[in-house]
Amino acid sequence: MRHIVRTTKALADESRLRIIGVLRGRELCVCQLIELLGLAPSTVSKHLSILRSARLIDSRKQGRWMYYRLADPAGASRHIIGALDWTVRSVAATDQFVWDNERMEAILAIDPEILCSRQH
Repeated sequence: MRHIVRTTKALADESRLRIIGVLRGRELCVCQLIELLGLAPSTVSKHLSILRSARLIDSRKQGRWMYYRLADPAGASRHIIGALDWTVRSVAATDQFVWDNERMEAILAIDPEILCSRQH
């Protein structure tokens, strides 16, 4: 039961829903998520920590950067797969999702070295 509570709490925030929406089908550096959300790095890191703790996203470190993606369905529990599926479908029907994905295309055009160095 605790895992269900942790999952629903993790989904109860607009910024975290936006993160899930833009991670659909791709992996992003934390700097790219900071740029999209326009929040302090510590705030974005906290949101990512909550999502990771709920097992909704996975992360990997490459050099000095952290990359995030939606949880791998092969290793995720049934309730995580269901929660992600419902969330992605629900978020995809919003104007915010469209705006975020258009904005993310512009962010992806920025060299990650330049983007991440601006935020530190």
